[in-house]
Amino acid sequence: MTAFEAALDDLFVDPNLAVTVSYQGRPIRALVRRPDREVEFSDITVQTSTAIFEIRRKEVVSPAAGDVIVHDGDSFVVQGEPRLDAERLVWTISVRPT
Repeated sequence: MTAFEAALDDLFVDPNLAVTVSYQGRPIRALVRRPDREVEFSDITVQTSTAIFEIRRKEVVSPAAGDVIVHDGDSFVVQGEPRLDAERLVWTISVRPT
């Protein structure tokens, strides 16, 4: 294990940064962001909430569109193609509510 991998593990076990979510019915640790996003339609702008999950590759080897993540009682479906970071250790996953 590299020093970088050890530091990532520390982030994912920190209760102030990471939470336990259910990924396809299995508990894993994740970093969760719920940023608002502005979407423009013609001449109007709508603000909507989004959710992005970061999960360790060693916990989910190959996430796929259609997989389900449950966080705080809310269910989300993986949409699009999950992306790995430069070190290929952490997935960034965009989701939509179910």
